[in-house]
Amino acid sequence: MDECCAPHAPDGFDREFNARFARRLAQRYRREGLTPSARLVLEFADSLGLDGASLLEIGGGIGDIQLEALKRGASHTTNVELSSAYEPEAARLLDEAGLRARVTRTLGVDLAGAPEAVEPADIVVLHRVVCCYPDYERLLGAAAGRGRRAVVFSHPTHSLFARLAARTINAVYALTGNPYRAFAHAPDAMVDVLRRRGFEPRYRGRSGPWHVVGAVRT
Repeated sequence: MDECCAPHAPDGFDREFNARFARRLAQRYRREGLTPSARLVLEFADSLGLDGASLLEIGGGIGDIQLEALKRGASHTTNVELSSAYEPEAARLLDEAGLRARVTRTLGVDLAGAPEAVEPADIVVLHRVVCCYPDYERLLGAAAGRGRRAVVFSHPTHSLFARLAARTINAVYALTGNPYRAFAHAPDAMVDVLRRRGFEPRYRGRSGPWHVVGAVRT
């Protein structure tokens, strides 16, 4: 997902991340490639060795990170998504690249609640996703349980301004009946979830408001 948000149900994800939003992301990717923060995620994964590796992305949207991972030698990628609006654009991008056979896209699975629904992968990616989910511990715990070698995730800056902005967004959306919610989770607490499950941070990077943390299984 390309924004920091959290509807309470899959229908809310479809409302927030609609077809127009997905088309805009796909058009931008065709013009410019990965966003700077997504490139940081990919570079960490590549530093571990993508050749022959499997990659699982939670909330991967149009699948741009996965496409680039496949181009760098990943054997297979799996995308778990709650918004159906991304699927047509993702399929078009895969067909354009000739990579559809190496990608599995799973729709409607909440990995935090049903981690066994997805096969483990060498590397698990959560880009701009943890701030979309109310229970970061369950989400990151499930991600760690699926990752054989590494987990890499991004989160927004945890500043007072960012926390106030999230509260303001939530208040406006509550008044308008929109299920979108933003969550400003504490970065250290999120990293601690991975540590308790046998992962140690080996990389930290930043692009604008987005911080990227890469952790490897020890």
